[in-house]
Amino acid sequence: MVKKLFSQEEIRGLQANPYVEKVGKSSITYTQEFREFFVSEYQKGKLPTQILRTAGFDTSVLGRERIHSLSKRFRKMEQRPEGLADTRKGNSGRPSTKDLTQEEEIKRLKNKITYLEQENEFLKKIRFLDRKAQQKQNRKKSSKSSV
Repeated sequence: MVKKLFSQEEIRGLQANPYVEKVGKSSITYTQEFREFFVSEYQKGKLPTQILRTAGFDTSVLGRERIHSLSKRFRKMEQRPEGLADTRKGNSGRPSTKDLTQEEEIKRLKNKITYLEQENEFLKKIRFLDRKAQQKQNRKKSSKSSV
């Protein structure tokens, strides 16, 4: 499925909405207030498109799939212990390495070195086993051809 990208004009329109925290070419981050508003209105029986229109969104810009996804995601978030709060770290969901102390950074780098060393040993073993299997196969071929 192809994800609909927003044009610059659509991005500007979305950014103007007070319920939007951040907009990218392919994503929207909604405010905590909007997530709570959406869930409460949904529980009252309103449809997702009605709720979005009430909140000032152009539903044709969002598209049917994005509306369905946000509705499903908000209802799922509501069930979590942390509720509708956005628990993502930064933009990518990866832990930030900017705020590490020197000791934490050293520990992280040591772990990375250990992992890479293990990976190298694993690759060496695979190459060795491949060579061994190739030699065995070559011996079989040569013994058949000499007969």
